[in-house]
Parts: sequence; structure tokens; C-alpha cells
Amino acid sequence: MSESKQNKRHWYDRRDARRVRAPGLQSIMGFLLPKRTDCEVYLHDDLDVTELVAYLDKKNLSHPDYKTTIFHCAIAAMSKMLMERPLMNRFIQGWRIYERNEISISFVVKRRFTDGAEESLMVLTPQENDNLDSISKKIVGNVAETRKSEHATGGIDQTLDDFMKLPFPILALAIRIIRILDFWGINPRFLTDGDPNYTTILCSNLGSIKAPAVYHHLNNYGTNSIMVTIGTLRDEDVRQSDGTYQTRKMLDIGATLDERIADGFYFVRSLNLLKYVFAHPELLDDELGKPSGYTYE
Repeated sequence: MSESKQNKRHWYDRRDARRVRAPGLQSIMGFLLPKRTDCEVYLHDDLDVTELVAYLDKKNLSHPDYKTTIFHCAIAAMSKMLMERPLMNRFIQGWRIYERNEISISFVVKRRFTDGAEESLMVLTPQENDNLDSISKKIVGNVAETRKSEHATGGIDQTLDDFMKLPFPILALAIRIIRILDFWGINPRFLTDGDPNYTTILCSNLGSIKAPAVYHHLNNYGTNSIMVTIGTLRDEDVRQSDGTYQTRKMLDIGATLDERIADGFYFVRSLNLLKYVFAHPELLDDELGKPSGYTYE
């Protein structure tokens, strides 16, 4: 099939995704279990990031003006995983299965590390020709720009602030209409662009506030099917194959997924690919769209 025919938009596609066919059991689950929150599965694991930490120590010597962090690496690694594992970029809405036209990862930025400080929502759209350096620069630049102001300066943050100015009855009616439009995938762009509920992965960097990776629920609103939490970096004595113990750098990570987009076998393989990239961080120097070379066994 030609590329132009593959990319042709049909009447049953959405603005942000194309409708896909899936085996009968997977397709029927959208009808039997229409709510995303009823279909959550939770994965939690500890990732060995010893090689990644050593890689970052060396890398950051070349640009002392800013630091590439483990969080930047996690965003780049998840982007690479999504490009290699396309079923992870799917969602179910309106009883139908869709695959997004692009990959998007969102996260929350705390404007100030103080009680009561406002938060801002950020969305990153990685491209196949991106690598860790370009991803890191995008994140650093966007965060710096966001933190210039104590308050929302536009985008979805400003939209939410404006909605909350409406009288309660009008606000309740507006939200009801928005949810109906969301079900059919016809919400206007000003409600969806920049909203983390419409991204592939919503990521929370809990390690930045010294917290462990925790379970975080999905939402029925929007199209987000994967929620990832990243915890704190720690030293741990890990038993080796020869019976001895070695101190390794470990990072805990949690992921809540919509089980309807793929099966557990596919989820576990995707997690193993993520581990492989963390163990071989030099892969992030290449374009993210380049195959990892990981052998699925």
C-alpha cells in the first residue's frame, strides 16, 4: 500500500488520530468497558540506571551552562519506545480504537517550589529526527519560559482560568457539552491543544520533589491512555549472577495503562525495551526514530 493511501484521512477518522481495526476481543472491550478508569493496569519496576548516570556525568561536562537530567533521558527514552511500539500510541474513545497521528508527552511544571505556587501544563511533541540533546534543550527552554511568570500566560492554563470565571450553572452546562464533544472527538482545538489529557503519555517527575513513583489514575475525559510516574534515584546493593553484591543506581518507575489498547505481553515487551535503552544510553545520541536493535525474546 502506498504511503499516500495509508495517510489518507477517512470520514471515520479524528482530527488527531486515525481509526484502526483490532481483533474481536480487543474491539468489543470498548463497548463492554467504555470507561478508561475501569480498564487500568498498573506496572511498577526498578530500573538500573548505573550506566545512564555515568553517561550523564560525562555528557554534562561538554555543556556546563545547563544539565541534561535523568528526567530528560526518560522523556527521550519513552519517545523512542513509542516510535518502536506503535500500539502504545493508541486510545479508545467513543467505543472506537484510534492511533494518534503524532507522539506527545506532557508533564506538569511547578512555577515555584513553594506551597501554593501555581502549576503549568506542558506538552512535548518529539520527532523522529530528535535526539536526547534536542529533547533536553526543548524541555529546558520551555520550562525556563514558563517560570518567567508566576501566573498562567496563555494556552490551556489560561483557558481553564477563563472557564472558572463563568457562573456555576453556565459552567456546569459548558462542561457537559464539552464531554459530549469529547466522546465524539470533535472538541475545538483551543480545548485540546496543550491539554495533557489529549497526549500519549502524561508523565509526573515525582523525583524532583523527593517522592517515590506512585500509582496515578487515568481519566475518562480526553484520550490519554498512559500515566507514568518517575521516582527518586537511590543506591541499592544488587545481587549479581555470581552471588556477590554490587552497589547500583536504581530508579523506580510506575505506569498506569489502559488495558484495552494492547495486551499484557505487548506492555511488558515495551517496558523491557525501555530498560534496554536505559542500560544503553548512547542510543539516545542517535535519532529517536532509528531502531534500537533490541532483540525481543
